[in-house]
Amino acid sequence: MTMVARETYTVEVAGLTRHFPLFEVAPGVRIAIFNMLGDTYVIKAAATALAERLKDVPADVLVTAEAKSIPLIYEMSALMGLPYVVLRKTYKSYMGEALSAETVSITTGKTQQLFLDEKDQGLITGKDVILVDDVISTGSTLNGMKQLIKASDGNISRIATVFTEGNAHWDGVISLGNLPIFSE
Repeated sequence: MTMVARETYTVEVAGLTRHFPLFEVAPGVRIAIFNMLGDTYVIKAAATALAERLKDVPADVLVTAEAKSIPLIYEMSALMGLPYVVLRKTYKSYMGEALSAETVSITTGKTQQLFLDEKDQGLITGKDVILVDDVISTGSTLNGMKQLIKASDGNISRIATVFTEGNAHWDGVISLGNLPIFSE
């Protein structure tokens, strides 16, 4: 098997240098793909940096969407002493009366669902919630997460991400950096 030489974008993630591969997500539009799965050093460094920046934010629970940010939220949960909830992308019967919201992912370009498990709703109702994601780009996943917290009568006290992406202004979002969108 031959490896394709792919152009990369070099970034610093919480003091660590990484080279993110560039992939076309729409005709003439490329993004640097940040996939922290399997990179324990980046996960631990990013979780530590975000936890430090969130230390004075009132919070009872951390919430993320499946899947790449799961190790990040696990590490943040351990550092901050807070439980965490993962919003799933597929409904399973054991989730009971799950709540759902629709999103569109920039990396897949397809409509997806987010589900809040019936058992996890009690962790959110009446509680202060910090939403956590690996990358916030279009805001679609973030909006789906917000809908589910609102439907559960939770209070979003802060939003945190490793990276924002593009030129959108993410006021109030705690981020460790910004990734550009490359258009031709």
